[in-house]
Amino acid sequence: MRIHHLNCGCMCPVGGKLFDGFSSGLTAHLVCHCLLIETERHGLVLVDTGFGSCDVLEPRKRLSSFFIAFNNIKFERRLTALEQVRELGFSQQDVQHILLTHLDFDHAGGLEDFPNAQVHVLQREMDAARTTRSFLGHRRYRHQQWDEVRNWQFYEPGGGTWFGFQAVRELRGLPPEILLIPLTGHTHGHAGVALQTGNGWLLHAGDAYFYREEVGRTERHCTPGLRFYQRMMEVDRTARLANQHRLWTLSLEHKNEVTLFCSHDAKELERMQAGPL
Repeated sequence: MRIHHLNCGCMCPVGGKLFDGFSSGLTAHLVCHCLLIETERHGLVLVDTGFGSCDVLEPRKRLSSFFIAFNNIKFERRLTALEQVRELGFSQQDVQHILLTHLDFDHAGGLEDFPNAQVHVLQREMDAARTTRSFLGHRRYRHQQWDEVRNWQFYEPGGGTWFGFQAVRELRGLPPEILLIPLTGHTHGHAGVALQTGNGWLLHAGDAYFYREEVGRTERHCTPGLRFYQRMMEVDRTARLANQHRLWTLSLEHKNEVTLFCSHDAKELERMQAGPL
């Protein structure tokens, strides 16, 4: 597999380095870290989609005004997964599969840009998205982004283990090197995506953590802004913290076997883009 690390969205909340840990100005720089995977027999596979073409064209019809303002979202067509797929020399029809860490507005916005793709997600995530009644729930899950998707593939947790985590193996139509790893807490059906490469495993942890210093070091640290955002968005605090602790342990005990990264840390994205694809 050849793996491309893409940024499919830009969010610049007020707070600067209190959010991202490095910006010197008033606003921070957060990304939407997605993957484009070239496979030999299964076409192109996307992991998350960031913001889509329709989000860029009509953001206030598609997204919550609350999150547009709170996250200070910058809508740019060039950052959509569709434009980046084309820039790499492929077409939208080449994208055969999309794996979602979850259905939040900044992860699922580009689904309808790839109408031929099968969309893989945990069943519990779709159930939560369809039944939510909370203030944040109505604003984080935007049915407009995915109500035209017809090729859903839903999964239940189980099917094996992966470094002590539950794993959903045998994803329909996908190679065995790609797994879903349930990581609930941020949402009820949140999952990571694990990829076995020639250089070990990659784990796209989605929003199971938000800041690079929450994993990979003995002293964990998170910026105040992202600590607040994680708490604001969590649906199960106990599960979120437990899974985050397990990821931290994984990052230390298996650092030579597994490389972790999350969805919104710009420095992690830079590091992955600089490494071998």
